[in-house]
Amino acid sequence: MPHRICVYCAASQRVAARYLQLAEQVGVRLAQAGYELIYGGGDVGLMGALARSVHRHGGRVVGVIPEALQEREGIAYELADALIVTQTLQERKAIMFTRADAFLVLPGGFGTLEEFMEVLTLRQLGYHHKPIVLLNYDGFFDLLLQFFAHLRRQHFVPARWPFTVASALDEAFALLERSLSSSADFSTG
Repeated sequence: MPHRICVYCAASQRVAARYLQLAEQVGVRLAQAGYELIYGGGDVGLMGALARSVHRHGGRVVGVIPEALQEREGIAYELADALIVTQTLQERKAIMFTRADAFLVLPGGFGTLEEFMEVLTLRQLGYHHKPIVLLNYDGFFDLLLQFFAHLRRQHFVPARWPFTVASALDEAFALLERSLSSSADFSTG
């Protein structure tokens, strides 16, 4: 069975083209590596670019979307190999979490950050040991990482972060591959 990578990313259509291109490149790499994509089920923004790219390159796409979002015309990626429709956002996140072997966080807004923070917190508390890779593409997450460093200096978070930061796509996939092929604890900080 192929590894399943949950990707959190933006649904915004108004982002710069470089972010959409990044999502397309991630889709290529997921498909080439034989990973199954688990994601929020959208056909817009980075979500849509990602899912379409995975399909174009022969990969499998599993979308998980709340019914209220699916009902909005053009939001859901109806061509997904499996499109799971949930009643709530909480149910959506739980299904994505349960199905995933690892998490990859791309640029995004409040929803992406909220999903990242949830799996990060669950890992810190020991509810899972699945790898989490934050792709700090073009310094997108620099300010967030500075804030996390501030939290560490003030002793609000542990010295060792329960996720890994990659600054480039190759690095992100190398971290995923290494973590999925070994049982070693993979968190750094």
